[in-house]
Formats: sequence, C-alpha cells, structure tokens
Amino acid sequence: MTMEKVQKDQATRNRLETAFRAERGQFLARARSSGGSAAEAEDIVQDVFVSALANLESLANVANLGAWVFASIRNRVVDLWRKSQTRRQAGETTVAAETIDEIFAATGLGPQDQYLRDELNDALVDAIAALPPEQAMVINAQVLDGLSFREISEATGVPIDTLAGRKRYAIRNLGIALNEWMEDY
Repeated sequence: MTMEKVQKDQATRNRLETAFRAERGQFLARARSSGGSAAEAEDIVQDVFVSALANLESLANVANLGAWVFASIRNRVVDLWRKSQTRRQAGETTVAAETIDEIFAATGLGPQDQYLRDELNDALVDAIAALPPEQAMVINAQVLDGLSFREISEATGVPIDTLAGRKRYAIRNLGIALNEWMEDY
C-alpha cells in the first residue's frame, strides 16, 4: 500500500465521518421513515457507515458523500423491504402477536375463542394469498411493513395512484372473501 493511497483513504474517511456527524439526524430520520423502529433505523445507518468504511477507495471520487449515504440508506431500506416480501411469499409473517390479538379483540372474540381466532387468521392469510400479486404486494407493504405509498412507489416504480387503486381493490376483495368465510362458518 502506497503512502499516497493511505493518505487518500484517510482523507475520504475524514470526509465520511464529517458527513455522518453533520447529517446523522437526517440519516436516521430517512431510515426511520420506512416505518421501522428507532433501533432498526440505527442499524441501517450503521450498516451503511460500515459498508462505506469498507469501500473507502471507491468513495474517494464521490463529491457529495452525504447524498451517497442517503442513496445507500434508501437502497438498504428497499433491500430489507424486498427481503421481507420474499419471506412473506414463502409463508412467513412478521405481524406481531400483539397486533393479531388487537385485531381479534376488535372482532369481539375473547381468549376462549382461540379456535375461532386461529381459523379467522388462517382465512385472512388465505384471502391475502388469493389476491392478485399486485394487490397482495400493496397490502403486505402498507399494512404489514408500514410503508407509505411514496416509499412503495420509489421501490417499485409504480405510480402512487395505481398503488392506491390496488389497495382499494384488495380491501374490497378481502372483505368479500372474509364475508364468505363467515357465512360458511
């Protein structure tokens, strides 16, 4: 390693650290805007910082490191969203048990109705799986992942109005499916 390279890497590291110190609050706000917790936002920002430190040489010619970090945070949020979509398509769920309990409490079902709650949960999962993929994606991204239409639009390239329409159709279709389930039950 030449002295020139060491000096260039150190200069890049200093610029990167300055950007992180100056814009840390904004970086965290951007990461948090994806709907995650403060701890998740902190993890995302830290991951981006570690990744940047590991690639100092490639960042030497980046004029605006703050903008690069913002883009990296956005990309990391999109990657995490896609990963959660893949898990969901494989049948995994990230809905907290407390959230499911709140939904069922709103239906008037008590703890003694556990069997019915399990059946209703299965019916809801089946109803979401039966939706057209575009509608299921919007429901999963908005309701389960907590993403805004803007964030989904940025990640997928689909216009916000189209996403809103897909959500309306999905809710209508879920209502029909669950009403049919209730009639059959």
